[in-house]
Amino acid sequence: MAVKVLVVDDSGFFRRRVSEILSADSNIQVVGTATNGKEAIDQALALKPDVITMDYEMPMMDGITAVRHIMQRCPTPVLMFSSLTHEGARVTLDALDAGAVDFLPKNFEDISRNPEKVKQLLCEKILSISRSNRRVSTYSAPAPVAAPAPTPASSSIGSYGSSAPVRPAPAPIPARTHGATASSPAPKRKAYKLVAIGTSTGGPVALQRVLTQLPANFPAPIVLVQHMPAAFTKAFAERLDKLCRISVKEAEDGDILRPGLALLAPGGKQMMIDGRGAVKILPGDERLNYKPCVDITFGSAARTYGDKVLAVVLTGMGADGREGARLLKQGGSSIWAQDEASCVIYGMPMAIVKAELADAVYSLDDIGKHLVEACI
Repeated sequence: MAVKVLVVDDSGFFRRRVSEILSADSNIQVVGTATNGKEAIDQALALKPDVITMDYEMPMMDGITAVRHIMQRCPTPVLMFSSLTHEGARVTLDALDAGAVDFLPKNFEDISRNPEKVKQLLCEKILSISRSNRRVSTYSAPAPVAAPAPTPASSSIGSYGSSAPVRPAPAPIPARTHGATASSPAPKRKAYKLVAIGTSTGGPVALQRVLTQLPANFPAPIVLVQHMPAAFTKAFAERLDKLCRISVKEAEDGDILRPGLALLAPGGKQMMIDGRGAVKILPGDERLNYKPCVDITFGSAARTYGDKVLAVVLTGMGADGREGARLLKQGGSSIWAQDEASCVIYGMPMAIVKAELADAVYSLDDIGKHLVEACI
């Protein structure tokens, strides 16, 4: 059965081009279009699409507000279109926080010049997120909370400085009745020299939920690899730094690993760890699908720290992280995977579990507290 898609954008050109690209795939059916957020809500209720593509800036009601209403009234996987700017990154992160599953850069030039590449990427995203763990009748996006006036880099939903109370984590995604579940016992304490976390689709919200549970005195350095464009990682690191008690920054070449600091791999590049306890930022290799790549960072951690790494693989499409986790496992390090029920996309963690590399499988809401138990 074809995946039913609702296309939402106030640009007639963009609606037509997206509709044409999707309709050319026999596995996808465009069932309707909308020109603003209010129409999107009405069409979502009437047409019950499997996936919605959503623009942000529209008349009458913007995309983030529409996503919140849709998640409350008829939860549906949403793919956001975003500009490749710092402001575009901030808006996209807000949309993911509101319940959107994933995003794609909105680049009119690419649509005109590289139609085949755009078609393949867009259709792959639509088909993948149609199977995501977002269509659950009891899902509700976290309600906004009171907060200081946001800065340009902060969330419009509400952010705190690092010394303020941490915003409560969103309500857990209800568990499905099949697949891998969190059944592992609580971890044993070990003197880890590094915590390494890799993730992709669903990762921004997942990382926020995990890292906000860590205390300021968390004793292990942390490295984060999130599949994300170059224009987005700085804004994402700034957002996490405002929400968390630990410090978070976009990694720069030569940054020293230290307790209570999480370094986020910059988009479009690769992050490795050297024997001095510093990170090396290298140009993105065009031969690699992912820039940054979890396998690259995990592999370098295995060479540097042997059995003293705790690696965590969170929600995401594909299998990035599996081979790096294999190297870590061979060196005696520990590997955790997020369970299927709490994943947006059970791809990367599933690859770890199927390869029998996972020492533990935990629910997203338990990973943060287990990190504290394992390291403190």
